[in-house]
Amino acid sequence: MDTVLPAELVDAARRVVEANRALGRRFALAESCTGGLVAAAITEIPGSSEVLLGAIVTYSNDAKHGLLKVSHDVLDTFGAVSIATAWSMAQGALAVTDADVAVAITGVAGPGGGSDKKPVGTVVFARAERDTDPSDVHADRKDFGDLGRGGVRLQAALCALELLMPRESDGE
Repeated sequence: MDTVLPAELVDAARRVVEANRALGRRFALAESCTGGLVAAAITEIPGSSEVLLGAIVTYSNDAKHGLLKVSHDVLDTFGAVSIATAWSMAQGALAVTDADVAVAITGVAGPGGGSDKKPVGTVVFARAERDTDPSDVHADRKDFGDLGRGGVRLQAALCALELLMPRESDGE
C-alpha cells in the first residue's frame, strides 16, 4: 500500500475498519497529542468512510472547550492530560456526531511540557458509547516514557485504535 504511515499503524487501522464495518458500527475521534494521526491511519483504508464519521483535533484547552464542550472547571481542576478531560472529550465527540462510539486521546508527547506528575510520554485515553450511562467511564492512563515525540504519538495512536476494536459485548 502506498502510505507514509508506519505499516503497523495502517494494519491496526485496517483491523478497526473491518471489525466495525462488519457490525455496522460508526465511530468518532477526539484527538489532542496525536494531532489527527489516528484519523490519518483510519482514512488510509478504503471504505473507512462507512465507519469514521469524523475526527476533531483539539490541541489547545480553548479548542477542547469550544469544540468538544470540555468544561473550564475540568480543565482547570484536572488539567488537559487527565481522565476527566479525556472522558469529556469523548463525550463531546459523541455529542457532535451520530457515532456509536468515540475515543479520545490527550497527552504529553514532548520534548517539553511534562511535569513530575505527568512526565513526557503520559497519555490518557477514554472511550464513550452512545446510549450508555455517562458515569460508566472507560478510561486509562499510560506512561510510554520518553520515546521521542514521534514514538509517543505512534504508541498513543496504536492504543486508541485498540480501543476502537469491538468488544464481545458489542455484538461481535
